Amino acid sequence: MLLIPAIDLKDGQCVRLKQGDMSASTTFGEDPAAMARRWLDAGARRLHLVDLNGAFAGKPVNESAIKSILKEVGDEIPVQLGGGIRDLDTIERYLDDGLGYIIIGTAAVKNPGFLKDACSAFGGHIIVGLDAKDGKVATDGWSKLTGHEVVDLALKFQDYGVEAVIYTDIGRDGMLTGINVEATVKLARALSIPVIASGGLAGLDDIDQLCSVESEGVTGVICGRSIYTGALDFTAAQRRADALGA
Repeated sequence: MLLIPAIDLKDGQCVRLKQGDMSASTTFGEDPAAMARRWLDAGARRLHLVDLNGAFAGKPVNESAIKSILKEVGDEIPVQLGGGIRDLDTIERYLDDGLGYIIIGTAAVKNPGFLKDACSAFGGHIIVGLDAKDGKVATDGWSKLTGHEVVDLALKFQDYGVEAVIYTDIGRDGMLTGINVEATVKLARALSIPVIASGGLAGLDDIDQLCSVESEGVTGVICGRSIYTGALDFTAAQRRADALGA
């Protein structure tokens, strides 16, 4: 089970939101590169970046902060990024900069042809992010709820050739109320590609639950507010996951 620290970028700073609300942000650091180093030193094997401004603007906004993180990380571990990625040129530029994976969310739902093209052009580097509430997919920084069922869309995107699906329960994100394991497992069982859990990770109980369903296809979890507030000790949690998965 891969525990993936999240670095959410807003106005060049590292923040956390509650349920995707840009007005409910808490700043946890003003130096993104230093934050990346912190998680590297804690034993992270992958980093998850989100360009929050980009997600709302529909185009990259925090590119300089992202570049500073990539420079700091080098080729030590893979880095994945989502937020505001709407065209192939942006994907190519980010991959050239050293990103390992590009996460496509809103654009995948609104313009499936773009996702299909991205998978064709950059096979092995595209992850789809599906954010949902009560099984329905949300878009535009979670501000709009669609009528699409998560499983139906995920199956279609799997056929396109995405590497993995990040599944976020937006009702829980940033709330420390626990991962929606049941919904995550339901999705993982329907797919043959890995599912990464996200939204609400609270503590070691969540890690234990996720490790117990790893064989279903849940291979990782995004760690956000819990590791910033100290509710979860990242190094200890990854060690525990490794032990449970051994």
